[in-house]
Amino acid sequence: MNQRLKEKIQEALSSVLPITAIVLLVSITIAPMPIGTMMLFLAGAVLLIIGMGFFSLGADMSMIPFGESMGTQLTKSKKVGLTALLCFVIGVAITIAEPDLVAMLRILFRLPLSVLLIGFYIATFALSFFTPADFVPMAFDSGGVTTGPITVPFIMALGIGMAALRSDKHSQNDSFGLVGLCSIGPILSVMLLGILYNPTSAGYEPILVPEIVTTQDVAREFAVGFPKYGKEVLIAVVPIMLMFLAFQAVSRRFQKRQITRVLIGFLYTYIGLVTFLTGANVGFLSAGYYIGSELAGSGMRWILIPLGMLIGYFIVAAEPAVHVLNRQVEEVSGGAISSKSMQLALSLGVAVSVGLAMTRVLTGISIYWFLVPGYAVALTISFFVPKLYTAIAFDSGGVASGPMATTFLLPFAMGACQAVGGNMLTDAFGIVAMVAMTPLIAIQVLGFVSGINRRRAEKMRLVDAEQLADSMIYYEEENFDDE
Repeated sequence: MNQRLKEKIQEALSSVLPITAIVLLVSITIAPMPIGTMMLFLAGAVLLIIGMGFFSLGADMSMIPFGESMGTQLTKSKKVGLTALLCFVIGVAITIAEPDLVAMLRILFRLPLSVLLIGFYIATFALSFFTPADFVPMAFDSGGVTTGPITVPFIMALGIGMAALRSDKHSQNDSFGLVGLCSIGPILSVMLLGILYNPTSAGYEPILVPEIVTTQDVAREFAVGFPKYGKEVLIAVVPIMLMFLAFQAVSRRFQKRQITRVLIGFLYTYIGLVTFLTGANVGFLSAGYYIGSELAGSGMRWILIPLGMLIGYFIVAAEPAVHVLNRQVEEVSGGAISSKSMQLALSLGVAVSVGLAMTRVLTGISIYWFLVPGYAVALTISFFVPKLYTAIAFDSGGVASGPMATTFLLPFAMGACQAVGGNMLTDAFGIVAMVAMTPLIAIQVLGFVSGINRRRAEKMRLVDAEQLADSMIYYEEENFDDE
């Protein structure tokens, strides 16, 4: 086996194993699960590990080098109109929507990220008051789900490539922030859809837990899933691959050997995502829904909050794009922001978000009571932490709310909501939005603490330097007196 692929799969194993162990423990203690659903879950966990390994290696070989090269080439051209047009086309091709264009222009013209974010979110919350209530949680959810594993590596690499060529003191700060801005577009679009469409009522498609009796039934479920998700991933990957071929035809930037490597990387990415999404949707969706409904329907419904927090803490590590973000942050910051500290902050943030989401499910509290103060705090903190941390934080929100949030956490909330008789559209939906919000605060708090530690270390160095200087002066005076 390819050594790098083996390392990626081992990394995926360490990420998926904790959440698998938690679900197994819950299923044999407080929420007994049908053996068929458990078999689907275990098979899905195996596919998650294999898929994440292939995806991670494929992203390193294709998405990241292509994105960085394209970003560098666009910045070199110095043609703002052409760059803006291409960025808009990129945004449409990979379903990020119009703020992708703003995100690119921010790097070119060095616009403050905090100011742009405040303007966009004021507009978003203002528009939400004119949006039908059933559309609001889904709109905020859409901001997280559209910045998934296909878009994140490419867009982050594109921004890093564009910022790196500037080589000024602010270029590192502008390397991130694109994903955060791109997450806003789908929110606005869904809200506008709700306003223009003006439905009298909204509905949702209920989750059907398949009846599994034999191992053949398990195989049949996955046999149906593979071609379905294979087609979906193909539709997502092909536009980016065509962009690469067009880019290569114009720029001639990659050598023949590099082209082969990138194309193989696209193949690995495709195999990885098809395997991952099949495992997540077929294996994890039913398990999440069943556990949520069983716990909420029992006399221990309030255990959903601490259990949800525990699941949230570990499940974010199973998001494929999170590993890409953590590596990119560590590389761009020169190791100043370690992947371990990033992972810890993301895990704590997502744990809090799932706990709050379960509180909403059990009480029916409006999502505004969490999103408005949450984003207000995140945007306020942005003026008191290093700009790099703010950019990374708003990227991390889109990264953390990936496939695992939609295939396990959302069904988990839907199962619980149905069991307690809540409003599915207003109480269960919105959990992805919560997962996308809390990392904005967690990562910036990490930056604030890091800044305090750095200033303390600098102060200690100054004190040590002064003490050393004093001792040297004393030593020279003693030697002078002896002479």
